[in-house]
Amino acid sequence: MQKFTPQRIWILIGYAAAAAALFSAPLFVSDFRLNLLAKFLAFAIVALGLDLIWGYTGILSLGHGIFFGLGAYAMAMYLKLEASGGKPPDFMGWSGLKELPLFWQPFQSFWFAVAMGIVIPALLALILGYVTFRNRIRGVYFTILTQALVIITTTLLIGQQAFTGGTNGLTGYSTVLGFSIGSPETKRVLYYITVVALIGIFVFCRYVIGSRFGKVLRAIRDGENRVRFIGYNPAIYQMVVFTISAAIAGIAGMLFVLHVGIISPSMLGIVPSIEMVLWVAIGGRGTLIGAALGAILMNWAKSEFSTAYPQGWLFFMGLLFVVVVVFMPKGVAGLVSQIKFRKKRREPKHEGVRNPAV
Repeated sequence: MQKFTPQRIWILIGYAAAAAALFSAPLFVSDFRLNLLAKFLAFAIVALGLDLIWGYTGILSLGHGIFFGLGAYAMAMYLKLEASGGKPPDFMGWSGLKELPLFWQPFQSFWFAVAMGIVIPALLALILGYVTFRNRIRGVYFTILTQALVIITTTLLIGQQAFTGGTNGLTGYSTVLGFSIGSPETKRVLYYITVVALIGIFVFCRYVIGSRFGKVLRAIRDGENRVRFIGYNPAIYQMVVFTISAAIAGIAGMLFVLHVGIISPSMLGIVPSIEMVLWVAIGGRGTLIGAALGAILMNWAKSEFSTAYPQGWLFFMGLLFVVVVVFMPKGVAGLVSQIKFRKKRREPKHEGVRNPAV
Protein backbone atom coordinates (compact mmCIF):
# COMPACT_ATOMS: atom_id res chain seq x y z
CA MET A 1 0.00 0.00 0.00
CA GLN A 2 1.41 3.38 -1.04
CA LYS A 3 2.00 5.98 1.65
CA PHE A 4 0.46 9.42 1.29
CA THR A 5 3.59 11.52 1.51
CA PRO A 6 3.30 15.33 1.20
CA GLN A 7 4.66 15.14 -2.34
CA ARG A 8 2.08 12.51 -3.31
CA ILE A 9 -0.72 14.55 -1.75
CA TRP A 10 0.28 17.59 -3.81
CA ILE A 11 0.33 15.45 -6.95
CA LEU A 12 -3.19 14.20 -6.22
CA ILE A 13 -4.34 17.78 -5.61
CA GLY A 14 -2.84 18.74 -8.97
CA TYR A 15 -4.69 15.92 -10.72
CA ALA A 16 -7.95 16.94 -9.05
CA ALA A 17 -7.43 20.58 -10.06
CA ALA A 18 -6.76 19.56 -13.67
CA ALA A 19 -9.89 17.39 -13.76
CA ALA A 20 -11.97 20.23 -12.27
CA ALA A 21 -10.59 22.65 -14.87
CA LEU A 22 -11.52 20.29 -17.71
CA PHE A 23 -15.05 19.75 -16.42
CA SER A 24 -15.61 23.48 -15.92
CA ALA A 25 -14.16 24.53 -19.31
CA PRO A 26 -17.60 24.74 -21.03
CA LEU A 27 -18.52 27.55 -18.64
CA PHE A 28 -15.65 29.78 -19.77
CA VAL A 29 -14.86 29.06 -23.42
CA SER A 30 -16.82 29.46 -26.64
CA ASP A 31 -18.34 26.52 -28.50
CA PHE A 32 -15.60 26.75 -31.15
CA ARG A 33 -12.80 26.68 -28.55
CA LEU A 34 -14.53 23.89 -26.68
CA ASN A 35 -14.62 21.77 -29.82
CA LEU A 36 -10.91 22.45 -30.38
CA LEU A 37 -10.12 21.45 -26.80
CA ALA A 38 -12.14 18.26 -27.20
CA LYS A 39 -10.06 17.36 -30.26
CA PHE A 40 -6.85 18.04 -28.33
CA LEU A 41 -8.06 15.79 -25.50
CA ALA A 42 -8.62 12.99 -28.02
CA PHE A 43 -5.01 13.46 -29.12
CA ALA A 44 -3.95 13.32 -25.46
CA ILE A 45 -5.54 9.86 -25.22
CA VAL A 46 -3.38 8.67 -28.13
CA ALA A 47 -0.31 10.09 -26.41
CA LEU A 48 -1.09 8.12 -23.24
CA GLY A 49 -1.19 4.86 -25.16
CA LEU A 50 1.98 5.71 -27.06
CA ASP A 51 3.79 6.58 -23.84
CA LEU A 52 2.94 3.14 -22.47
CA ILE A 53 4.92 1.41 -25.20
CA TRP A 54 7.65 4.00 -25.80
CA GLY A 55 8.18 5.69 -22.45
CA TYR A 56 7.71 2.63 -20.25
CA THR A 57 8.58 -0.31 -22.53
CA GLY A 58 11.10 1.22 -24.91
CA ILE A 59 9.22 0.37 -28.11
CA LEU A 60 9.18 3.22 -30.62
CA SER A 61 6.20 3.00 -32.98
CA LEU A 62 5.92 5.39 -35.93
CA GLY A 63 2.68 3.79 -37.10
CA HIS A 64 0.23 4.64 -34.35
CA GLY A 65 -1.73 6.79 -36.78
CA ILE A 66 -3.03 3.51 -38.25
CA PHE A 67 -4.65 2.37 -35.01
CA PHE A 68 -6.04 5.86 -34.46
CA GLY A 69 -7.40 5.89 -38.03
CA LEU A 70 -8.98 2.43 -37.84
CA GLY A 71 -10.94 3.46 -34.75
CA ALA A 72 -11.97 6.66 -36.51
CA TYR A 73 -13.11 4.81 -39.64
CA ALA A 74 -15.18 2.37 -37.57
CA MET A 75 -17.12 5.23 -35.97
CA ALA A 76 -17.31 7.14 -39.27
CA MET A 77 -18.92 4.14 -40.97
CA TYR A 78 -21.70 4.14 -38.39
CA LEU A 79 -22.19 7.91 -38.69
CA LYS A 80 -22.26 7.71 -42.48
CA LEU A 81 -24.89 4.96 -42.47
CA GLU A 82 -27.03 6.86 -39.97
CA ALA A 83 -26.85 9.94 -42.18
CA SER A 84 -27.91 7.93 -45.26
CA GLY A 85 -30.66 6.00 -43.48
CA GLY A 86 -28.88 2.67 -43.87
CA LYS A 87 -28.55 3.05 -47.64
CA PRO A 88 -25.22 2.93 -49.50
CA PRO A 89 -23.33 6.21 -48.99
CA ASP A 90 -23.07 8.65 -51.88
CA PHE A 91 -19.47 7.75 -52.83
CA MET A 92 -20.54 4.11 -53.37
CA GLY A 93 -23.12 5.23 -55.91
CA TRP A 94 -20.48 7.24 -57.75
CA SER A 95 -18.39 4.05 -58.00
CA GLY A 96 -21.31 1.96 -59.31
CA LEU A 97 -22.21 0.06 -56.12
CA LYS A 98 -25.97 -0.45 -55.80
CA GLU A 99 -26.09 -2.40 -52.54
CA LEU A 100 -24.41 -1.93 -49.20
CA PRO A 101 -21.36 -4.25 -48.88
CA LEU A 102 -21.70 -7.04 -46.34
CA PHE A 103 -18.90 -5.80 -44.09
CA TRP A 104 -20.60 -2.37 -43.89
CA GLN A 105 -23.97 -3.68 -42.75
CA PRO A 106 -23.13 -4.45 -39.07
CA PHE A 107 -21.89 -0.86 -38.66
CA GLN A 108 -25.48 0.33 -38.62
CA SER A 109 -25.26 -0.48 -34.91
CA PHE A 110 -23.56 2.17 -32.77
CA TRP A 111 -22.31 -0.33 -30.20
CA PHE A 112 -20.94 -2.66 -32.88
CA ALA A 113 -19.00 0.29 -34.32
CA VAL A 114 -17.63 1.14 -30.86
CA ALA A 115 -16.58 -2.46 -30.30
CA MET A 116 -14.89 -2.67 -33.71
CA GLY A 117 -13.16 0.67 -33.12
CA ILE A 118 -11.36 -1.01 -30.23
CA VAL A 119 -11.08 -4.62 -31.40
CA ILE A 120 -9.78 -4.03 -34.95
CA PRO A 121 -6.77 -1.86 -33.92
CA ALA A 122 -6.04 -4.18 -31.01
CA LEU A 123 -6.21 -7.29 -33.22
CA LEU A 124 -3.94 -5.75 -35.85
CA ALA A 125 -1.43 -4.75 -33.15
CA LEU A 126 -1.57 -8.24 -31.64
CA ILE A 127 -0.80 -9.84 -35.02
CA LEU A 128 2.02 -7.41 -35.76
CA GLY A 129 3.39 -7.82 -32.23
CA TYR A 130 3.27 -11.61 -32.45
CA VAL A 131 5.22 -11.61 -35.71
CA THR A 132 7.82 -9.06 -34.62
CA PHE A 133 8.40 -9.52 -30.88
CA ARG A 134 8.31 -13.33 -31.09
CA ASN A 135 11.11 -13.12 -33.66
CA ARG A 136 12.95 -10.52 -31.56
CA ILE A 137 12.61 -7.73 -34.11
CA ARG A 138 13.50 -4.60 -32.17
CA GLY A 139 14.65 -1.03 -32.46
CA VAL A 140 14.88 0.62 -35.84
CA TYR A 141 13.68 -2.52 -37.65
CA PHE A 142 10.40 -2.50 -35.72
CA THR A 143 10.04 1.24 -36.39
CA ILE A 144 10.49 0.66 -40.13
CA LEU A 145 7.87 -2.10 -40.05
CA THR A 146 5.33 0.21 -38.43
CA GLN A 147 5.99 2.82 -41.11
CA ALA A 148 5.53 0.16 -43.79
CA LEU A 149 2.20 -0.73 -42.21
CA VAL A 150 1.17 2.91 -42.50
CA ILE A 151 2.01 2.99 -46.20
CA ILE A 152 0.16 -0.27 -46.89
CA THR A 153 -2.96 0.78 -45.01
CA THR A 154 -3.21 4.26 -46.51
CA THR A 155 -2.66 2.81 -50.00
CA LEU A 156 -5.49 0.34 -49.45
CA LEU A 157 -7.83 3.05 -48.16
CA ILE A 158 -7.11 5.26 -51.16
CA GLY A 159 -7.24 2.44 -53.70
CA GLN A 160 -10.54 0.97 -52.50
CA GLN A 161 -12.49 4.15 -53.14
CA ALA A 162 -15.80 2.35 -53.65
CA PHE A 163 -15.66 1.02 -50.07
CA THR A 164 -13.69 3.69 -48.17
CA GLY A 165 -14.32 6.99 -49.95
CA GLY A 166 -10.77 7.13 -51.29
CA THR A 167 -8.71 10.26 -50.67
CA ASN A 168 -11.83 12.18 -49.56
CA GLY A 169 -12.42 9.75 -46.71
CA LEU A 170 -15.71 9.64 -44.83
CA THR A 171 -17.55 12.84 -43.98
CA GLY A 172 -21.00 14.42 -44.18
CA TYR A 173 -22.35 13.24 -40.83
CA SER A 174 -25.47 14.86 -39.42
CA THR A 175 -26.57 12.86 -36.38
CA VAL A 176 -25.28 10.46 -33.74
CA LEU A 177 -27.83 8.21 -32.01
CA GLY A 178 -30.52 10.50 -33.40
CA PHE A 179 -29.07 13.72 -31.96
CA SER A 180 -27.78 16.52 -34.19
CA ILE A 181 -24.01 16.21 -34.16
CA GLY A 182 -23.58 19.93 -34.88
CA SER A 183 -25.75 21.28 -32.07
CA PRO A 184 -23.99 22.98 -29.12
CA GLU A 185 -25.72 20.68 -26.64
CA THR A 186 -24.48 17.54 -28.41
CA LYS A 187 -20.99 19.00 -28.72
CA ARG A 188 -20.96 19.70 -25.00
CA VAL A 189 -22.04 16.15 -24.15
CA LEU A 190 -19.39 14.73 -26.48
CA TYR A 191 -16.81 16.96 -24.78
CA TYR A 192 -17.72 15.59 -21.34
CA ILE A 193 -17.56 12.03 -22.71
CA THR A 194 -14.05 12.76 -23.99
CA VAL A 195 -12.99 14.19 -20.61
CA VAL A 196 -14.31 11.10 -18.80
CA ALA A 197 -12.54 8.83 -21.32
CA LEU A 198 -9.25 10.72 -20.88
CA ILE A 199 -9.42 10.55 -17.07
CA GLY A 200 -10.46 6.89 -17.13
CA ILE A 201 -7.65 5.89 -19.50
CA PHE A 202 -5.13 7.94 -17.50
CA VAL A 203 -6.15 6.15 -14.29
CA PHE A 204 -5.97 2.80 -16.09
CA CYS A 205 -2.48 3.57 -17.41
CA ARG A 206 -1.35 4.66 -13.93
CA TYR A 207 -2.64 1.36 -12.56
CA VAL A 208 -0.82 -0.60 -15.27
CA ILE A 209 2.56 1.04 -14.69
CA GLY A 210 2.17 0.76 -10.93
CA SER A 211 1.42 -2.96 -11.07
CA ARG A 212 3.83 -5.88 -11.29
CA PHE A 213 3.15 -5.94 -15.03
CA GLY A 214 4.32 -2.33 -15.26
CA LYS A 215 7.50 -3.11 -13.34
CA VAL A 216 8.32 -5.83 -15.85
CA LEU A 217 7.71 -3.36 -18.69
CA ARG A 218 10.22 -0.91 -17.23
CA ALA A 219 12.68 -3.74 -16.70
CA ILE A 220 12.33 -4.69 -20.38
CA ARG A 221 12.98 -1.09 -21.34
CA ASP A 222 16.13 -0.91 -19.23
CA GLY A 223 17.51 -4.36 -20.00
CA GLU A 224 15.54 -6.87 -22.04
CA ASN A 225 18.16 -9.61 -21.91
CA ARG A 226 18.32 -9.44 -18.12
CA VAL A 227 14.54 -9.90 -17.95
CA ARG A 228 14.80 -12.94 -20.20
CA PHE A 229 17.60 -14.43 -18.11
CA ILE A 230 15.58 -14.26 -14.88
CA GLY A 231 12.75 -16.29 -16.40
CA TYR A 232 10.34 -13.81 -18.03
CA ASN A 233 9.31 -13.86 -21.67
CA PRO A 234 9.57 -10.22 -22.84
CA ALA A 235 7.70 -10.95 -26.09
CA ILE A 236 4.45 -11.69 -24.24
CA TYR A 237 4.61 -8.47 -22.25
CA GLN A 238 5.49 -6.47 -25.36
CA MET A 239 2.60 -7.97 -27.33
CA VAL A 240 0.12 -7.24 -24.54
CA VAL A 241 1.19 -3.62 -23.99
CA PHE A 242 1.31 -2.98 -27.75
CA THR A 243 -2.23 -4.33 -28.06
CA ILE A 244 -3.43 -2.16 -25.17
CA SER A 245 -1.80 0.89 -26.71
CA ALA A 246 -3.48 0.25 -30.07
CA ALA A 247 -6.89 -0.16 -28.41
CA ILE A 248 -6.40 3.18 -26.63
CA ALA A 249 -5.52 4.80 -29.96
CA GLY A 250 -8.70 3.34 -31.47
CA ILE A 251 -10.80 4.92 -28.72
CA ALA A 252 -9.15 8.26 -29.40
CA GLY A 253 -9.89 7.92 -33.12
CA MET A 254 -13.59 7.35 -32.49
CA LEU A 255 -13.79 10.44 -30.29
CA PHE A 256 -11.83 12.47 -32.85
CA VAL A 257 -14.38 11.73 -35.59
CA LEU A 258 -17.27 12.77 -33.37
CA HIS A 259 -15.63 16.15 -32.78
CA VAL A 260 -14.13 16.87 -36.19
CA GLY A 261 -16.64 15.24 -38.52
CA ILE A 262 -14.19 13.77 -41.02
CA ILE A 263 -11.57 11.08 -41.36
CA SER A 264 -9.38 10.57 -44.43
CA PRO A 265 -6.22 8.58 -45.25
CA SER A 266 -4.09 11.72 -44.88
CA MET A 267 -4.98 11.81 -41.17
CA LEU A 268 -3.38 8.44 -40.49
CA GLY A 269 -0.26 8.71 -42.60
CA ILE A 270 3.41 8.82 -41.61
CA VAL A 271 3.45 12.54 -40.73
CA PRO A 272 0.58 12.33 -38.19
CA SER A 273 2.24 9.24 -36.67
CA ILE A 274 5.51 11.13 -36.25
CA GLU A 275 3.63 14.07 -34.71
CA MET A 276 2.22 11.71 -32.08
CA VAL A 277 5.75 10.70 -31.09
CA LEU A 278 6.73 14.39 -30.87
CA TRP A 279 3.84 15.07 -28.46
CA VAL A 280 5.20 12.43 -26.09
CA ALA A 281 8.81 13.58 -26.48
CA ILE A 282 8.00 17.24 -25.87
CA GLY A 283 5.60 16.56 -23.01
CA GLY A 284 7.89 14.12 -21.26
CA ARG A 285 8.49 10.52 -22.18
CA GLY A 286 7.72 8.04 -19.40
CA THR A 287 5.53 10.37 -17.33
CA LEU A 288 1.95 9.89 -18.67
CA ILE A 289 0.90 13.35 -17.52
CA GLY A 290 3.69 14.80 -19.65
CA ALA A 291 2.52 12.87 -22.70
CA ALA A 292 -1.04 14.18 -22.31
CA LEU A 293 0.18 17.74 -21.70
CA GLY A 294 2.49 17.52 -24.70
CA ALA A 295 -0.40 16.57 -26.99
CA ILE A 296 -2.61 19.38 -25.70
CA LEU A 297 0.08 22.08 -25.67
CA MET A 298 1.56 21.21 -29.05
CA ASN A 299 -1.79 21.16 -30.80
CA TRP A 300 -2.87 24.36 -29.04
CA ALA A 301 0.37 26.04 -30.17
CA LYS A 302 -0.14 24.72 -33.69
CA SER A 303 -3.67 26.15 -33.77
CA GLU A 304 -2.67 29.55 -32.35
CA PHE A 305 0.45 29.98 -34.48
CA SER A 306 -1.33 28.99 -37.69
CA THR A 307 -4.08 31.52 -36.93
CA ALA A 308 -1.80 34.41 -35.95
CA TYR A 309 0.98 33.74 -38.46
CA PRO A 310 -0.47 31.81 -41.43
CA GLN A 311 2.70 32.29 -43.49
CA GLY A 312 5.31 31.38 -40.91
CA TRP A 313 3.68 29.21 -38.25
CA LEU A 314 5.72 26.16 -39.33
CA PHE A 315 8.93 28.05 -38.46
CA PHE A 316 7.55 28.85 -35.00
CA MET A 317 6.63 25.22 -34.43
CA GLY A 318 10.08 24.08 -35.56
CA LEU A 319 11.75 26.60 -33.27
CA LEU A 320 9.58 25.48 -30.36
CA PHE A 321 10.56 21.87 -30.95
CA VAL A 322 14.29 22.74 -31.09
CA VAL A 323 14.07 24.76 -27.86
CA VAL A 324 12.34 21.92 -26.01
CA VAL A 325 14.78 19.26 -27.26
CA VAL A 326 17.88 21.34 -26.47
CA PHE A 327 16.88 22.95 -23.16
CA MET A 328 14.29 20.49 -21.84
CA PRO A 329 15.49 16.98 -22.75
CA LYS A 330 13.03 15.44 -20.28
CA GLY A 331 10.13 17.38 -21.75
CA VAL A 332 7.75 19.82 -20.13
CA ALA A 333 6.93 17.40 -17.31
CA GLY A 334 10.61 17.12 -16.37
CA LEU A 335 11.18 20.87 -16.30
CA VAL A 336 10.60 21.20 -12.54
CA SER A 337 12.99 18.36 -11.65
CA GLN A 338 15.54 19.77 -14.10
CA ILE A 339 15.41 23.21 -12.43
CA LYS A 340 15.78 21.63 -8.99
CA PHE A 341 18.77 19.58 -10.17
CA ARG A 342 20.56 22.64 -11.61
CA LYS A 343 19.82 24.65 -8.50
CA LYS A 344 21.22 21.90 -6.31
CA ARG A 345 24.40 21.75 -8.38
CA ARG A 346 24.97 25.48 -7.97
CA GLU A 347 24.63 25.35 -4.18
CA PRO A 348 28.04 25.35 -2.43
CA LYS A 349 28.91 22.21 -0.56
CA HIS A 350 29.37 22.83 3.16
CA GLU A 351 32.08 20.62 4.55
CA GLY A 352 32.68 20.23 8.22
CA VAL A 353 35.50 22.50 9.54
CA ARG A 354 37.90 20.80 11.85
CA ASN A 355 38.97 22.57 15.02
CA PRO A 356 42.77 22.90 14.85
CA ALA A 357 42.96 22.90 18.66
CA VAL A 358 41.54 19.41 18.84
